[in-house]
Amino acid sequence: MLDFRTLSTTWNYPTRVLFGAGAVGKLAEACKAAGMQRPLVVTDPGIVKLPIMATVLDTLKAGGLEAAVFSDVKPNPVAANVSAGLEVFRAGRHDGVVALGGGSGLDAGKVIAFMAGQTRPMWDFEDIGDWWTRANPDGIAPIVAIPTTAGTGSEVGRAGVITDESTHTKKIIFHPKMMPSTAILDAQMTVGLPKNLTAWTGFDALAHCLEAYCAPGFHPMAEGIAVEGIRLVKEALPKAVADGGDLEARGKMLIASAMGATAFQKGLGAIHSLSHPVGAIYDTHHGLTNAVFMPYVLAFNREAIAERMERLSAWLGLSGTSGYDAFLQWVLRLRAELGIPNTLEGLKVGPERFAEMAKMAEADPTAGSNPRKLTAADAEQLFANALAGKL
Repeated sequence: MLDFRTLSTTWNYPTRVLFGAGAVGKLAEACKAAGMQRPLVVTDPGIVKLPIMATVLDTLKAGGLEAAVFSDVKPNPVAANVSAGLEVFRAGRHDGVVALGGGSGLDAGKVIAFMAGQTRPMWDFEDIGDWWTRANPDGIAPIVAIPTTAGTGSEVGRAGVITDESTHTKKIIFHPKMMPSTAILDAQMTVGLPKNLTAWTGFDALAHCLEAYCAPGFHPMAEGIAVEGIRLVKEALPKAVADGGDLEARGKMLIASAMGATAFQKGLGAIHSLSHPVGAIYDTHHGLTNAVFMPYVLAFNREAIAERMERLSAWLGLSGTSGYDAFLQWVLRLRAELGIPNTLEGLKVGPERFAEMAKMAEADPTAGSNPRKLTAADAEQLFANALAGKL
């Protein structure tokens, strides 16, 4: 029971958001407002080949800005990607970053902008304690973010996830000023996304909202945002997958994604704790990996979240023997409808590294805000359950 006589906490909320079909047309204006004249567009190799890349560059040129492109970014960005991007940023005397893409392009772009004026190694700014205070805030270049997927919500976040290839560990680089000055949520920028990626990234948004809602911290504003984000996913994700040109569904998913990233300042949990080592070692898609683990973590957390699930299922209009069962069955139906593998076999992940990944999961920063304490033994059992399909 919370004691409101002694309760003390701090809440933060995100950046300026330009929402709507065609909002990318305001990109040059947003860059100028942030002080950019020579932005570096950071994206991934796939987006460079798409018409949306030309749209971004044409918009910047029409606004009188001199832009260049850096696209050497892996689906799970690694330190070498950041280093290469920094060389391009400094050599081109760029004064800001336009981060364009899914989680990889957004995270890499944000970390490149963050590191532009730093002298210490990147890992010195991992999200541990007050390590972020080591940074020179004046050296952080401004950022404008344009998501091309509706999943990570990184466009409204203050961190970037980068893989340390030497340890096969995903690490979070954090600083309050890493938050983009403007996020542009334009559904037209997501229209070409294939059905499978629409589903996978949509489950990432759902995982963010769900884990934020279930996290034990006290943050009622984030909790309310998470609930509405889940409702939007329930309404819009099947439509966005079924009809990639449905701008209303695409737009609602972009909102849900941003809401998830806004909400998870309250905390994440074991879905992410398990997904991070799998993604770092097997290079799996993060959203898809979250989707596979989701029901197994719900089962693990059942007793700790039962009361919350009653409220959530009532809000979503789900019926069942209990709120928990109603929500779990909805997740299982949605996974089946959107072609999500039921077990780790679908990710080509076997048991050979379970013990190693279990220790990584226990140490992952997201484990601390899981509703139920997650030990390495628990994580290893969850990996086994997810391979066997045991709920």
